[in-house]
Amino acid sequence: MLPSDFAELEPYSDWILGSERERYAKRLASGMADMQAFYDAAFPLLDRATTHLDTFPLDDLPEPERNLMLLMFSLVMVSFPIEVWKQPRVPDSGAAYLDVIAEPQV
Repeated sequence: MLPSDFAELEPYSDWILGSERERYAKRLASGMADMQAFYDAAFPLLDRATTHLDTFPLDDLPEPERNLMLLMFSLVMVSFPIEVWKQPRVPDSGAAYLDVIAEPQV
């Protein structure tokens, strides 16, 4: 599923999600311990993943690289809950919900 240099992230393949909506829903449905485990495994590899992905044209990524990119998008999605809020939801946001209606095509 992922490039061989990133095989240690395979246990987190359930975070390979194709849209912001799916990533946000996964974040809301996940516990902090699960997000922390994903963050702890993926964050140290972020620079290496970015360097690796930069060697491919964005509009022609092989499937393993596309999966790696989507996994890194999910890492971004969990970074604020882990680093700042200490909870999956945006603090003091009540029932407010923002839904992306268009996003970049990859």
